[in-house]
Amino acid sequence: MPSFATEVKNELARLMYDNNCCQRAELAALLRMGASMTLGFGRTIGISFVTENAAVARKILNLVKLVSEGNVGMEVSVRRHRRLNKSNSYHLRAAPSAQVKQLLTELGLMKGDSFNVGSDGDLLRKGCCRAAYLRGAFLGGGSINRPEAGSHFEFVTGSYAFAATLVSILKKMGMPAGIMERKSGYVIYVKESESIMDLMGIMEAEASLEEFEGAKNLKELRNQVNRIVNCETANLQKTVKAAYKQVAAVQLLKEQGIFDGLPEGLKEAGNARIENPESSLKELSELLGVGRSGINHRLRRLEQLAKECKGDHEA
Repeated sequence: MPSFATEVKNELARLMYDNNCCQRAELAALLRMGASMTLGFGRTIGISFVTENAAVARKILNLVKLVSEGNVGMEVSVRRHRRLNKSNSYHLRAAPSAQVKQLLTELGLMKGDSFNVGSDGDLLRKGCCRAAYLRGAFLGGGSINRPEAGSHFEFVTGSYAFAATLVSILKKMGMPAGIMERKSGYVIYVKESESIMDLMGIMEAEASLEEFEGAKNLKELRNQVNRIVNCETANLQKTVKAAYKQVAAVQLLKEQGIFDGLPEGLKEAGNARIENPESSLKELSELLGVGRSGINHRLRRLEQLAKECKGDHEA
């Protein structure tokens, strides 16, 4: 069964749109997240990208073709891992060429003959482009837990400048994003389930959002039921413990010959408790036609008398 992150990526990878600005923003984020650059003869540049997701590989091929207007072609090779899951990895490569360098320049990844490690401000002026940029970043190095396992959404990148750009975008959208450093690089994370759902909606992962929300609601319902059951169990245990003490008190008073000399109200309450040891105070009050507080007072009085009786015998 594929992970939830894989399901979300498969859905996002199928999204296609006609706006060239969004295509450029998504491809730029994808390449910043996972591509490596190679130098060729005459200061030409090539790119390579490795992914284990076939849908992501197809998305990159389509975006490169669209943004470069067919001027950049990519070779694809598939390798099968020898690990237990034996998953495939897809290696995409565009050989160094002037066309690749031009593409990277248009995407803002290069300025002249130098790599641009700064922000992609020119690509992020529109809201639709910022959403596309986040999609590309998620496709290239994002992860999300199923709500059953706890709400957690993250991007992982080796570039602090790129991480800072993602945090800036998320905060502009009102997302409580955080950033921390790991050995593998920098992690940008969102943990609040409501914010994660908003983010999925912004990226247009509609089907995954519906699944996430349904699972979240089910989890909350189960937690609510568990809280109610735990509360009722605690109350039942408390009632049983109190009833046991009351029954013991009445039995002691009877054994000591004190019970028969008590007022009728106390004897009535004591006999009702002996005959109905598992009943709640409410049930006893309905049985005797007396208020709940009245029954409670009488039973407490019987417990007090039994305590005094026991103290007299011990003395």
